[in-house]
Amino acid sequence: MALNRLTTTLENNLNELVNSGRAKGAEKIITRIAPATDQHGPRYYLQGFDGKAFIRMNSNSYLGLALRPELIQAEEEGTKNFGVGPGAVRFISGTYQAHIDLEQALAAFHRRASAMLFSSAYVTSLGVIVPLTTHQTIIISDELNHNCIINAIRLARPADKMVYRHNDMNHLQELLASVVGKGTRVLVISDGIFSMRGDHVPLQELVAISKAFNDKFSEGVITIIDDSHGVGAFGDTGRGTEEYTGARADILIGTLGKAFGVNGGYVTSDATVIAYLRETAPMYIYSNPITVGEAYAAHQALRILDSPVGRDLLRQLRALTRRFREGLQAIGYETLPGEHPVVPLMVRDTAQTAELVSYLTENGILATGLNYPVVPKGSEEIRFQVCADHTPADIDYVLSVLEKYRHS
Repeated sequence: MALNRLTTTLENNLNELVNSGRAKGAEKIITRIAPATDQHGPRYYLQGFDGKAFIRMNSNSYLGLALRPELIQAEEEGTKNFGVGPGAVRFISGTYQAHIDLEQALAAFHRRASAMLFSSAYVTSLGVIVPLTTHQTIIISDELNHNCIINAIRLARPADKMVYRHNDMNHLQELLASVVGKGTRVLVISDGIFSMRGDHVPLQELVAISKAFNDKFSEGVITIIDDSHGVGAFGDTGRGTEEYTGARADILIGTLGKAFGVNGGYVTSDATVIAYLRETAPMYIYSNPITVGEAYAAHQALRILDSPVGRDLLRQLRALTRRFREGLQAIGYETLPGEHPVVPLMVRDTAQTAELVSYLTENGILATGLNYPVVPKGSEEIRFQVCADHTPADIDYVLSVLEKYRHS
């Protein structure tokens, strides 16, 4: 068979991943969730763990909205009225009023003219960057940008691509100066929150530097920020890195699949940009949208976020994050400064990272170890993610397990 030679090569590649400690391994399978109590947050049960209950410290659902009855009821209503799938891509007959309503609400939330939905945040970055890249476009990107941005740049095939040192605005300025006269359009692209570290882009500086070079290119210097980890989890009202820094990108990418607790991605900008992307983004044109039920649930999540209940959830999230980060430092672990609920425990060794993840699992804690090439060599870490449906007792238990490991 034609596959015989290929499978031999693939088996060798898989073995190399395993032997080097870079294989992700078998996925853990969640079989049920026990609801939160007054003392502790939700508990997760996994296949093959004999009824052991786990604290989930590796969820992107920062506000804990995925389990809220309001979202479940909203999704059930949308599904009951319109079915479980959209039935077509949007330009054929897959656009529903719920999609339009959600896009308008997202644009208003971000104080922009227009927004459009994609099937995921990963696809959104592809669907924005590729159509906006011409053979005269130069792309300048942060070295720690998410894989979706990296692959979007590869697919876009710009006239030139340049990478600046992480959050180094002097380097960004040098690169912009070096490409003057070499293209008509520059896209400066960064994550808002860097998902592996929890730090944020210095957006005020990035925008100011980009504006300073804007007139040197006939089609300008366009700033694109993917704030998938920021929106809903960062800033006093959950408007993300823009709110936290007081600056504003030209194009903002977000997700419905993290703090909103649902599924899908979106982009928001001025009306012309969004109209152009609807006509040119193949990831939008040729792919089904999120379901009506998901649109209902996401809209309900946005209503909660943009309300006093949402403000309370954000305050609770910040307090729990501070409790955890300060607790790590108190027991002698290295972490990185910041206020975002991604809290990295810097291990800086692949084998020890795997050992610590196993120890946490044995003690009923789900956490994610990040090794090379997901993070650079020497930056291996455990990425903890705090959520608003954790309790102080949950945080203290995780810290107690980490302290026990440190002294074992």
